[in-house]
Amino acid sequence: MKIGQMLLNSGLITREQLEQALRKQREEGGRIGYNLVKMQAISEDDLNDYLARQHRIESVNIDEIEIEDDVVNLIPGDIARRYEVVPIQRMGKTLVVAMTDPDNLFAIDDLRFSLGMEIEPHICASSMVMRALRKFYPDSESMVSVEKSEAMMEREEKEESAPSAVDELKEKLAEEDLIVGDDVFESMVEEEEEEEEELDIDIADSPVVKLVNSVIADAVRKGASDIHFEPFEKYVRVRFRIDGVLHEVMRPSRKYRQAIVSRLKILGGMNIAEKHLPMDGRQKVRVGDRFVDLRLSTLPTVFGEKVEVRLLDRSQVILDLNGLGIEDESLALFRKSIHRPFGIVLVTGPSGSGKTTTLYSALTELNDVGVNIMTAENPVEYNLKGINQVQMNDEVGLTFASALRSYLRQDPDIIMVGEIRDEETSSIAIRAALTGHLVLSTTHTNDAPSTINRLVDIGTEPYMLSTSLACVASQRLIRKVCPNCKTPVEVPVESMEEADINPDRFKDVSFYEGTGCGKCNNTGYKGRTGIFEVMPIDEEIRQLVETDANSIQIEKAAISHGMINLREAALRKLERGITTFEEVVRETVANI
Repeated sequence: MKIGQMLLNSGLITREQLEQALRKQREEGGRIGYNLVKMQAISEDDLNDYLARQHRIESVNIDEIEIEDDVVNLIPGDIARRYEVVPIQRMGKTLVVAMTDPDNLFAIDDLRFSLGMEIEPHICASSMVMRALRKFYPDSESMVSVEKSEAMMEREEKEESAPSAVDELKEKLAEEDLIVGDDVFESMVEEEEEEEEELDIDIADSPVVKLVNSVIADAVRKGASDIHFEPFEKYVRVRFRIDGVLHEVMRPSRKYRQAIVSRLKILGGMNIAEKHLPMDGRQKVRVGDRFVDLRLSTLPTVFGEKVEVRLLDRSQVILDLNGLGIEDESLALFRKSIHRPFGIVLVTGPSGSGKTTTLYSALTELNDVGVNIMTAENPVEYNLKGINQVQMNDEVGLTFASALRSYLRQDPDIIMVGEIRDEETSSIAIRAALTGHLVLSTTHTNDAPSTINRLVDIGTEPYMLSTSLACVASQRLIRKVCPNCKTPVEVPVESMEEADINPDRFKDVSFYEGTGCGKCNNTGYKGRTGIFEVMPIDEEIRQLVETDANSIQIEKAAISHGMINLREAALRKLERGITTFEEVVRETVANI
């Protein structure tokens, strides 16, 4: 809420006084609060109090405190006047300052870098700050050296000539379209006593907030799964991952780098003072009528911190096995495996291949009032009604292994473990499967057969694995041709032979590509679908596992028993015109 409206609602000012202050602001400039104080409609203390409420930050009355000379001298007069900031106290390596605009990230970053100190801003009425500036820096303008003046002019000329990152997004949605808050998802919960808290995202006049908000909102609208903010020597590169491929969208000037990182850290609840260690954070936002979960990750690089933002758009997720793109034969095998009373079902693939969505779809199908389902996840990506989901927390010792031990005392029927990554988790999962529980989990491997070798490699005994493992499903996501600009194309026979694809199979088949249009962001692709290889563990494969066979032997046995591997699944989609030849070659390797 704007300060004028807050004061009006509190009864401190009348509608006529507010309108008069607004007229003065239009005619003479200055902040609305300053004009109200000048009109004697409110006191400076009242203004400070309400500014603190508006910005959710501590206020300070400079007139009532004594400021030491060595503290004042920390900030040069020209910088103090430029940012309307007064230093009031030094606490170790932290400088407490009074500001008229404590949300000015540029000012705070500039002070932090120039002083080598952390800045703790407090809000203060502009009239108080101006008096303090006149008191402590009476001759600041005349004290600026010629060299410094020339340097400042050169810097300003460079900044004016550099293209503004905000201008590039001038036509994008405004910052109020992006709502951030811990309770932003409460509107999705049908509980009258809990209301959605729409926390202000505004560092109101800061262009960086508008920039970051617009980038996030634009990414959500374009269906991006990730945003990458990458610092380089002269610019920050911003890229969206759309349908699994990165696209550069803008290059803000380098001068925005630290402010962008600070804003993203604030969004993720991270420590903005820590710049040398990787950090993780999360936030919930609403863009229009869509609810999105943000997972933020920072990484120090040569030119600053790189920030990756993963977007989890709940409205775009359909948890249904029939809609994942699994071939009918493979789907029947997978369904048979997840409806077993016990055993381990693994879903494998690289990061971002949709493993979690597959597991959630399986749990949704298995979810029933008569079944006790428990999950151990890191993080919990989607809330599933009727399922007990537990968020892992390594800092307090709540790991996959410790959670699994506890689950076995909670009378579960089905257990979902986010990932099997070590021997301890693997052995407990096997123990659970051997004692009558169905265990669903994931691993990071290239295909289904190599999963066996991966589990043995981390210390799992082959004979234990062969008796507990029920099925391994490997998956990838491939892009679909945009239906709006889909056009037939010719693929040379030489290209097919080079990719180990039999040209005779596609003699009478048409290939398609997208020419690019507005609906697909001129990429030719719109959306993705899954390709799967489902490998049930039959008697022959069990014997191969026990004899420590390699992945090639296991794959040959699985294919001889009818397994559709990833390349074959992709070729079937190519035959139906769902994807392109380039996508098949990019995402899969030739059959053995």
